[in-house]
Amino acid sequence: MIVPIRFTHFSTHPPLFVAASSGYAIMMSKYPIRIAPSILASDWSRVGQEVEDLAKAGADYMHLDVMDGHFVPNISFGPQFIKSIRDRTAKPFDTHLMISPAQKYIEAFVEAGSQIITVHAEAETDIHLTLRIIREMGCKAGLAINPSSPVDIMRPLLGEFDLGLIMTVNPGFGGQAFISSCLEKVKTLAQWRSDSGIDFEIEVDGGVDEKSAPACKAAGANVLVAGSAIIRQGADKYASAITKLRS
Repeated sequence: MIVPIRFTHFSTHPPLFVAASSGYAIMMSKYPIRIAPSILASDWSRVGQEVEDLAKAGADYMHLDVMDGHFVPNISFGPQFIKSIRDRTAKPFDTHLMISPAQKYIEAFVEAGSQIITVHAEAETDIHLTLRIIREMGCKAGLAINPSSPVDIMRPLLGEFDLGLIMTVNPGFGGQAFISSCLEKVKTLAQWRSDSGIDFEIEVDGGVDEKSAPACKAAGANVLVAGSAIIRQGADKYASAITKLRS
């Protein structure tokens, strides 16, 4: 049986041992690029095999988009689906809750095998409490904002989340075009991280492909969520697609 990774603390980044020649190099040393294929784009008739193939191809996280048809105009899957594929890989499950309210369902997604649980600032009435509950249950807490939301709503929550997710498409559907203006939010979040010394990863989700990935990384993102750019290339090209996004 494959045993999934369980985080025992909230900073899992490798320490910086050597001086780098630029601020960008230092940032990339502390926050290595992680590729998180979006399982939403997979063939659900063989999703377990797809998860195994993606793990073998070098994926760092498995990104799981949970939608409720209320907060976003689509319905995907819930904790039982996640639990059913948990034994197919030890890679961390990066569960993105596009649901409202999310707080009362946190325990179910923890029990399903999530290691990172991300909630939307727009979806919760008490986002501070929701983030604290996620951490208290042994998971990393992620905070997401939609393209229409100002990044400033994340600032008072610095220190309360372990992953900041900037949506680069409107949530609810895969295959949308990348919204490049959202990169300014990534840059701002990265600057706050640098100025505050608070440790967290920065993730981008939506329209990430070989063309947009370099700009995401240059802006300060280190976790790239990609569906079509990886999974729809076919299993024999998963490894090369992941390598292209990472490099």
